[in-house]
Amino acid sequence: MFSFAAILVLGFFLGMRHATDPDHVVAITTIVTRQHGIAKAGAIGALWGFGHTFTIFVVGTIIILFQVTISPRIGLSMELAVAAMLILLGVLNLAGTLRWLQERFTPSPQVSRNVLNERSAGTQSYLSAVPSKPESVEPKFRLDRILHTVGLYNVFRPLAIGIVHGLAGSAAVALLVMTTIRDPWWAITYLVLFGIGTIAGMMIITAVIAIPFAFTARRFSGWNRGMAVASGLLSLGFGLFLSYQIGFVDGLFSSHPQWTPR
Repeated sequence: MFSFAAILVLGFFLGMRHATDPDHVVAITTIVTRQHGIAKAGAIGALWGFGHTFTIFVVGTIIILFQVTISPRIGLSMELAVAAMLILLGVLNLAGTLRWLQERFTPSPQVSRNVLNERSAGTQSYLSAVPSKPESVEPKFRLDRILHTVGLYNVFRPLAIGIVHGLAGSAAVALLVMTTIRDPWWAITYLVLFGIGTIAGMMIITAVIAIPFAFTARRFSGWNRGMAVASGLLSLGFGLFLSYQIGFVDGLFSSHPQWTPR
């Protein structure tokens, strides 16, 4: 039991380390450079982690319970989907499409403030008629403020990116777990803790990345725009590099693909 507990704890910390993989950091950077709040960036990181964990849990559970064999071509195709996502993010970022979508589906600060003021006024009138504990109101509005200003588009985007990124790691993680933990239910528990660690790690990473943008948003707006363009170029370049590595070096586009789960 002690060895199993040690393995499960190790899974959590390996999940945190997994969040620092270059393709994950590059993808999330294209999103965080458009955010000027540390709390919102952390929420976006958590959403990415949830999407990533969802895919790893679903695909990994199927592989573990049904002993599914993943061929090299399927494994490389999953990784190629991540490269395609990075290329798409880079192109959309450079073309200004991401900024347009964010502005289109994210409430402006003024609109958000007006809506929150109206809600606050309505809540105050309600509280004057119905006694309630005042300390329970403030945390609610803090969470409401964060989620409302993030916007629907910024909720869906990291979830979708996390789900796609989970494809690249799900098969590899599941296959590696099967060689270490023979009991399938313990192996699935490992996947869950691995995913929780990934969520925690990505929240920390996104918050750290957002710190300089939060403090320079007003004084150095030109620098922020330059960093957003640089993140788009980095995403595009890294996606092309991964595509070449997967397609030609690892042989996905050849008759003898070679794939090593990692």
